[in-house]
Amino acid sequence: MRTLLEPGLVNDSFGDPGLYVDFRDERRALLFDLGDTSALPPRKLMRLSHVFVTHTHMDHFAGFDHLLRVVLGRKPRLAIFGGPNFVSQVEHKLRAYTWNVVHRYEVPLDIDVYEVAPDGHGLRARFSSRKAFEREDSDDFNVTGDVLYDETTFRVRGRFVDHDIRCLSYAVEEKAHVNVRKERIAELGFATGAWLRDLKHAVLTGQPADTVIDVRWRDRDGEHAVSRTVDELRDVILGVVPGRRLGYVTDLRYTDANVQALAEMLHGVDTLFIECVFLDADREHATRKNHLTARQAGWIARVIRPGSVVPFHFSPRYQGREAELVAEMTDAWKG
Repeated sequence: MRTLLEPGLVNDSFGDPGLYVDFRDERRALLFDLGDTSALPPRKLMRLSHVFVTHTHMDHFAGFDHLLRVVLGRKPRLAIFGGPNFVSQVEHKLRAYTWNVVHRYEVPLDIDVYEVAPDGHGLRARFSSRKAFEREDSDDFNVTGDVLYDETTFRVRGRFVDHDIRCLSYAVEEKAHVNVRKERIAELGFATGAWLRDLKHAVLTGQPADTVIDVRWRDRDGEHAVSRTVDELRDVILGVVPGRRLGYVTDLRYTDANVQALAEMLHGVDTLFIECVFLDADREHATRKNHLTARQAGWIARVIRPGSVVPFHFSPRYQGREAELVAEMTDAWKG
């Protein structure tokens, strides 16, 4: 089934954690964690609309500077979410640089930062290049349930887990998926484009049949634009099916409270991305480091019951032995 969300790890299993979630037929993407992002070309970083950080250890947040350098002067807006003290941490990063000319850039950049507390209270601030990235506090907000961000086609959930510090685990959920008949688009003489997003939005939100969709596309003959109603375009849509759900879990210790929090948020996800840092033979070391063993990750997967599991965040001590980590996790997951 062709879905809206296309996830992939930023680095290999031994690299800094990070999940890049691209959107089909849209020029946007989400990023979960902001460590080493050098594997992502600038064109992919420019697609980012939102970044969700689990916590601010260096391997999860050191890439903020690189992202800023790529988008500054080229992209108008970026939203970043994190846990306790996150607004202040972003502020300190920005204050480390001198911004005496940035206000002259033709494309100003606004960074909207959202800080979520364990009690669901949220702080919000904006840092704008037009004002030398001085902090501008906005109204506080409250998280409804565990939904941190919500749009028409998808939502992002977050739950805190214990890593000796508060660390966020995330779920990204496509609310529903609309299948498109590309052969029908060709029969109409059109081509794919941003208008498909508008049509999908109209269908998913139940807008009236006479709602007008501006159909715009570009091909070898140039740019084209026509207007059609939702009713006239409806047979481009093959059907509406349940959306894809993804889970992203890293940096936590194995406790009953952590397992319960993850099970409540992630039960039945299509794909679970979960850390497998150590082999279970090194469980005492994993406990000291507040990380999961591969076997513990498999036990969590058995409770969550995902469609598939992608292990990552392997300790460098296992270079050349990644198959052992995968096998241990899979055996615990499938029993």
